[in-house]
Formats: sequence, structure tokens, C-alpha cells
Amino acid sequence: MGAGRVFAYGAAAGLIGDLLLGDPRRGHPVAAFGRAAGAVERVLWRDHRGWGALHAGVCAGGAVALGALAARAVRASSAASVVLTGAATWAVVGGTSLAREAEAIGRALEAGDVEAARARLPHLCGRDPQALDADGIARAVVESVAENTSDAVVGALVWGAVGGVPGLLGFRAVNTLDAMVGHKSARYRRFGWASARLDDVAGWPGARLTAVLAALAGPDPRGAVRAWRADAAKHPSPNAGPVEASFAGALGVRLGGTLSYGGRVEHRPVLNTEGRAVVRRDVERAVRLSRRVTWLALGVCAGARLLKRGK
Repeated sequence: MGAGRVFAYGAAAGLIGDLLLGDPRRGHPVAAFGRAAGAVERVLWRDHRGWGALHAGVCAGGAVALGALAARAVRASSAASVVLTGAATWAVVGGTSLAREAEAIGRALEAGDVEAARARLPHLCGRDPQALDADGIARAVVESVAENTSDAVVGALVWGAVGGVPGLLGFRAVNTLDAMVGHKSARYRRFGWASARLDDVAGWPGARLTAVLAALAGPDPRGAVRAWRADAAKHPSPNAGPVEASFAGALGVRLGGTLSYGGRVEHRPVLNTEGRAVVRRDVERAVRLSRRVTWLALGVCAGARLLKRGK
């Protein structure tokens, strides 16, 4: 069996596994990587970009090397290669957990239980929930669903199509490092710089594919393209901008505006200024769009791998 089919079958199996099982409550491989990266950080941390770059190289490079060794160990067996690819895909994607958390918040909002929605929001994103009303929570959820469709699913599939199991593990490692040290706190402003920039580079192709697929799969393709072209560059993140703008246009809503992280207030540009304000029912609409994008991304990435490597 060729490498293209191995990836196609394995990635499909991994997504089905995620759909059926979601993330494990204990012993998640990504959490294990996070603990290892934290241990490396305790040894290497200095308030210096160079040491941060070394940390990123050791951690992400280690994940890629582990994937390469595992793939090499099973390459003589097509069945084992498919199983390994499926297991790696399941380990690195998080579409089902993303949808479940978003839907739980949406149900709380629909029931009028804003306090329950506030309590669950930190499971999905880093906003300050106490600063948000019901519609503000709904907007935060839609933005998180959009961004994490790229970060937690499509980006991984793209790098899996490019590099197989090492690509899958490497992308998740980079994304996890950015979440751990890539933010602009006093401790990580220099040390986390390399991880943040590496995440920008690794996330670039997946974000553009996510934006394209959201336009194709959403209820308003023209609106998605219009919002992407007009507003994506206004977003402070080079990758979240296209994704959130495309989702906003596809769903006909406005995203962006004032938000609060850890007591710090940010005033971001509005995405899709022609849209309406987000309301509670838009949470479920965003989740449905995310699911359609996920399966379309599988088709695109598997097809690209088949074309690259042959059957």
C-alpha cells in the first residue's frame, strides 16, 4: 500500500476515532507532551530569545523525531502504518472536544443560565467570562470554534499530508508550545518568541485552507470571501484573521471588537462589518460549519497526499 493510501485511511480512522471517543479524560498524549515541554523549560528558561528558540527546537524536534522513528519501525507493514497514522491523528486532533464544549455552552445560553455558560467558557478559551453577557459569550464561542477548527483539526491534517506521522506530531507540538509559552507575559515575552513565530509559520497553510473551506461550506460563500478580503488583515493574528473573517462572513455575523484576557482589555477590529451581532443560536451554526470544514479538509488533504505519493 502506498504512502498516500496509508495517510488517507489512517487520517480517516483517526477522525472517526475522535468523533466516537473524543479526548481521553486521563493520559492524553498532548498532555504528556506538555509535561515534558514544561520539564525542558525548567532546565532551559532564560529571559532570552535564543534560549527560547532552543526550547522550541528541542521540544518540537523531539516530537518530529519520535514520529519519524515510529513510522520507520512499522513501515514494512501497511496495516501497522495505517494504525499508527490513525492513532497519531486521533491524538493530535480535537474537533469533537471543541464541538462538545461549544455545544455545552450553547445549551446553557439557550436555557438562560448565563452563570453556567460563564463557568464553562474557560474550558474553551482564555476570555474573562465575568466581563461578558450572554451574547458576548456566544461571540467568544463562535470565534474560538473558528480559530480552533484550524488549530485543532485542519492544520494537523495539512501537516500530516505533507509529512505523515512526523508532520502530525510536529504540528501539534508547535501549537502546544505556543499555548504554553507563546503569549506576551513578562516571563515569556522573549523566551516564547520563537514558539509563537514557529506557530505562525506552521499554522499559515491550515488557516488559509480553513478559510477557503468555510467559504465553500458555509451558507454565504460570497459573504465569507468578502469579509476575508476586507477584514482578515486587520486581525492581530496572521492566521486567526482569515479564519475568523471567513467564518463571520459565512455565518453573516460580526466578530471581533472589545474583549478581555486576564484582566487586559483589547479592542480588536470588527470582522465582517456588514454582519449582525452574534446571538445564542449562532453557536450551533458555527459548530455545524466547523464539522463540515473538518471532513472537507480530510478529503482535500488525503487527495493531495494521494496525488503527491501515488496510490
